[in-house]
Amino acid sequence: MFHPIELFIGLRYTRAKRRNHFVSFMSFSSMIGIALGVMVLITVLSVMNGFDYEIRHRVLGMAKQITVSSYTGNLAAWQAVQQQVRVMPDVLASAPFVVSQGLLTNQGVVRPVAVFGVNPADEKAISILPQKIIAGSLNPLIPSAFNIVLGQKLASQLGVNVGDKINLVTTTPTITPIEIMPRFKRFTVVGIFKIGNGFEYDSSIAYINLHDAQILFQLGEHVSGLQLKIANTYQAPELAKKIAAALHDHYLVSDWTEDFGAFFSAIKMEKSMMFLMLLLIIAVAAFNLVSSLVMVVHDKRSDIAILRTLGATPRTILTIFIVQGSVIGLVGTLLGLISGILLASHVTGLVDWIQHFFHVQLIASDVYYVDYLPSRIEWLDVTKITCAALIMSLLATLYPAWDASRTQPARALRYE
Repeated sequence: MFHPIELFIGLRYTRAKRRNHFVSFMSFSSMIGIALGVMVLITVLSVMNGFDYEIRHRVLGMAKQITVSSYTGNLAAWQAVQQQVRVMPDVLASAPFVVSQGLLTNQGVVRPVAVFGVNPADEKAISILPQKIIAGSLNPLIPSAFNIVLGQKLASQLGVNVGDKINLVTTTPTITPIEIMPRFKRFTVVGIFKIGNGFEYDSSIAYINLHDAQILFQLGEHVSGLQLKIANTYQAPELAKKIAAALHDHYLVSDWTEDFGAFFSAIKMEKSMMFLMLLLIIAVAAFNLVSSLVMVVHDKRSDIAILRTLGATPRTILTIFIVQGSVIGLVGTLLGLISGILLASHVTGLVDWIQHFFHVQLIASDVYYVDYLPSRIEWLDVTKITCAALIMSLLATLYPAWDASRTQPARALRYE
């Protein structure tokens, strides 16, 4: 005899052909419903993780993770401050920068721009800008050469390309005995970068050499601040407080969450709400499992009565139907898990094929920040979904199994 008896009978009920085909169909539909719910939930969360990763990579790769500046806007003796902060734990790199506002003009076209003065060598360790250059290079940003690197959209609006000349008008005026005149300088475009739409990097930022920026904005040896790259981007608020304390609060220390924290908090909340809403699909399938098991119990009343007369206890009957329902939930969850991982792994190529075959653009970078459908499987999410589906399937078996355990043999056999 196969032991334990509850598992043997429960598995036999699961794979045996039932006399009532409608009951079999309901059990099968419950299994498919759970599988579809798990598959959809894994795929949707993977796509949301993909969008979240792409946006974070683009934004946080360009945003200043931690900035050290002065309360006046000009940071003097910045070399000493840099030496002090670069030895702190979790600080990977640091670089001085100059930032100011200006106007770029070319052939009557005028565009406002934030001008950043940087050292190309330092920028490679601080941001993803060098990897996003699509024409030219950052290397020609050498002192006194007055070269400039523009975003792709900004270069397109101004009608310039690598090698073209462009005028930069600054907000720092030139004061003469006669009048106050705006300062302007002619630059040569030596590079064009593309970060992507969504945060206006490509249309509102230009880079020049740090030394040229100090001359152009009349800063002398001062800079606007220090940009820090840290080991864990998400610990920036805590590390910023430690740096401020180490500097005795003599400097203004800020982090990326002050500019983008609310946006990423909204994305996190959206993902949580999407998880809860799509979990209702599995809940509906679990409710369908309750209905199918109730009908199975009704169909097996005579079998239950015979088992009871042979000495089976109510607990044995309860366990038999819990096993049967759990097997349906387990198989449905496994099918959904496998199909969800496969779909999430290939959804990017599938959407690209659909766009190419039907000649449509489903994902536009103007709306979604990227021009393709990203997908990133996070195994913690997969684990949560699998556990939720198994728990809901187990809970769905409790009432039908409890109802079966209350069957009275004499009453059940009276009508057979």
